[in-house]
Amino acid sequence: MKLNKLPKILAWSKSTKRRGKGVGSGQGKTAGRGHKGGKARAGYSPAPCCCGVPFYRHLPVRGFSNAKFRTRYFAVNLRDLVDAKLDTIDKDCMQKLGITRNNFSLVKILGGIDLDRPITITADKFSASAAAAIERAGGRAILTSVQSQKE
Repeated sequence: MKLNKLPKILAWSKSTKRRGKGVGSGQGKTAGRGHKGGKARAGYSPAPCCCGVPFYRHLPVRGFSNAKFRTRYFAVNLRDLVDAKLDTIDKDCMQKLGITRNNFSLVKILGGIDLDRPITITADKFSASAAAAIERAGGRAILTSVQSQKE
């Protein structure tokens, strides 16, 4: 009888790999655990996902906020409108000149300069300094929106 002719009687001989039993076994040296670190050690269990995140951020956001119902205006400086060299300016004109964008439906005119000629401006809202500067120059500040007249 020869050793290589003996029958394999152990149940695990084919199905399981003997880890850590030499380089030639295919699972030697680090036994498939990589190099160093907690995961290479025995008894390590990884922490659950997002363990560094505070508890309140795990919970869904509930409740009510008026933030999504606020009225948002696109602010336009009076200086930009004076540079356009036009006598009457409205929202469509501002959009064609590239002063406002499409996604803002309401426009507010801000002051800060003195006008040298009368201009008629149609917008949804005016700051006090802008309305005063337009009126001083002999122009007109026309409100379009009913909502802006209430405020």
